[in-house]
Amino acid sequence: MRTHLYFDLDGTLTDPYEGITRCILYALDKLGFPRPSDDYLYGCIGPPLYDTFPELVGPDLALEAIDLYRERFVEVGWQENVPYDGILDTLETLASAGHCLFVATSKPHVHAKKIVDHFGMGQFIETVYGCELDGTRANKVELLEFAIRENPGEVHRSMIGDRKHDLIGAIANNMRPVGVAYGYGSVEELTLAGAAAIATTPADLPELLP
Repeated sequence: MRTHLYFDLDGTLTDPYEGITRCILYALDKLGFPRPSDDYLYGCIGPPLYDTFPELVGPDLALEAIDLYRERFVEVGWQENVPYDGILDTLETLASAGHCLFVATSKPHVHAKKIVDHFGMGQFIETVYGCELDGTRANKVELLEFAIRENPGEVHRSMIGDRKHDLIGAIANNMRPVGVAYGYGSVEELTLAGAAAIATTPADLPELLP
């Protein structure tokens, strides 16, 4: 039976800290809000912007803040990603073994596709799934449900990600939840979310994925 592997992007394939945090601070500066602590910004990696900005600026200004965030992200922020050491080799190994690889991210798919291709990962990825610019399918449960409908059949499916949202989405869609501890979620967070296995480096993934 074939295996479909769905990878989160931020914190799983690439380290997006610089790009995401600089874009958040850009939006907050433009709106005149105080800058949060580094610890708070660290926790912003993973959840959708539609969850993050209402906490920072309130619900009435959240959409304006997201537009400002994207203003900088489209210009330069998307390039401020760093692929994790060994991730390209891991993707090549999995693809060569006959697995079908996808990306499933809360980031808009138009931006995610640009990042995946820019860093040479697109050659191994069948399709990049992400939310729409209006926030449709920003929730990982809904996103994975959509992706599975697009790729039906009797296959083994796993979702690989660094935050609880990835694993919650996997479990809700009867996928094997696999965590990565080199990203932005702790081993405790991933374990509590129901991870069936946890990788400490990208090189661990081929042995953990059926």
